[in-house]
Amino acid sequence: MDLQKRNEPHAAAAPAPVAELRASDADRDRIADILREALAEGRLTADEHAERVEGVLKAKTVGELEVFIKDLPAAHQGRTTPAHTSVPHRPAAGAIPPVADENVVAVFSAATRKGRWRPGRRLHAYAIFGSVEIDLSEAIFEYQQVVIKAVSVFGDVQIRVPENVSLRGTGGGVLGNFEVRTLDAAESEAPVIYVDGWAVLGNVEARPKRGKFVADILDRVQRKAEKHLRKHL
Repeated sequence: MDLQKRNEPHAAAAPAPVAELRASDADRDRIADILREALAEGRLTADEHAERVEGVLKAKTVGELEVFIKDLPAAHQGRTTPAHTSVPHRPAAGAIPPVADENVVAVFSAATRKGRWRPGRRLHAYAIFGSVEIDLSEAIFEYQQVVIKAVSVFGDVQIRVPENVSLRGTGGGVLGNFEVRTLDAAESEAPVIYVDGWAVLGNVEARPKRGKFVADILDRVQRKAEKHLRKHL
């Protein structure tokens, strides 16, 4: 009898409840979006919003995140949006022209592109014994797809994007560092920034800028929602 018990297969371990799963950056972004909307609607005061956002940044599990929105309507609404489809690592052939709309060059110097500006579909950045900074955190995107070609030779290229866009990278380093932090936007109409190039005894880095969001995307989504609402009234 004991042998039979020992030979019986063990029951499969039950999966951990969703609330106990480790929270991802996407989970935190979702909760932060709900809190931002609640602030705009007047459901939260500025102090309450700041306190909850601080808690979201410190939360470790999905359950800890849900606590910050349990008294908000968004926490009790079913998710009707389709599953997110990840954008490809390269734009479609012919979608982006090969000629750059703008060149940012630093040779034994520094060059910066930042503030409220309108990037074209293609931007080339060259840092030769110099540094280039491309900050898209406050940019006005007129195109959904933007390609940045970054080449660093004994130099440094820093690229910063808002947190609510998609970011992809293709490139490498030759005794240097080429690093692009992949980012997926929750909104399907959000801009997609493709970074490619090389770092030769230099550095190329692209990542989101914490706390920066493209307001244009939110405005566009709000107008779309209002149009949909008026259609059904």
